Amino acid sequence: MSLFRLKDGENIILASASPRRRELLKLICEDFKSVSPDVDETVPAQVEILERPQFLAVKKAMHICGCLSEKAVVIGCDTGVFIDDEMLGKPKDEDDAFSMLKRLQGKDHLVVTGCCITDGTHKREFSVTSRVFFYPLSDEDIRDYIATGEPMDKAGAYGIQGKGSLLIEKIQGDYFNIVGLPLSALARELKAFLREIKNS
Repeated sequence: MSLFRLKDGENIILASASPRRRELLKLICEDFKSVSPDVDETVPAQVEILERPQFLAVKKAMHICGCLSEKAVVIGCDTGVFIDDEMLGKPKDEDDAFSMLKRLQGKDHLVVTGCCITDGTHKREFSVTSRVFFYPLSDEDIRDYIATGEPMDKAGAYGIQGKGSLLIEKIQGDYFNIVGLPLSALARELKAFLREIKNS
């Protein structure tokens, strides 16, 4: 699948400040802007737990659409780490990171990335799920990893694309989804979306 090249007057905006997502999106689009969405990430209790990343992706994308003075296609995304029917966010501090990693060690968990593509009028939304298996880890292993500082800005307190890869035995599903952007699925959905709005 070739890289997207936008026509004159077309704009794509990534509703995320994540450097990892920006780097990945460059594999799909040559030109895009990145904007950090300032939204309340509270999710209503009635939203099913595995659907929460998609709910937040829509919320982020629609918020950015509402702030724009220009016509653009906005891509919103949110990644959640799930274990024992609980969604793990970013750790508040090192003790919280230790607690999360202690729960993940020696077990498997799910990583779900929700995505939303919208121009404010049309909208496509979807989620991709991957499964991650952690090696058994000693308390010393966990503390050594926390000491690198890598876990502190990542959901579930680890980054598969960095030193966190040393904690992982295997994965099932899309690696890039675990990083934070399901590339193949997003490329196909974006292509279909651009075709849809062109023909509408």
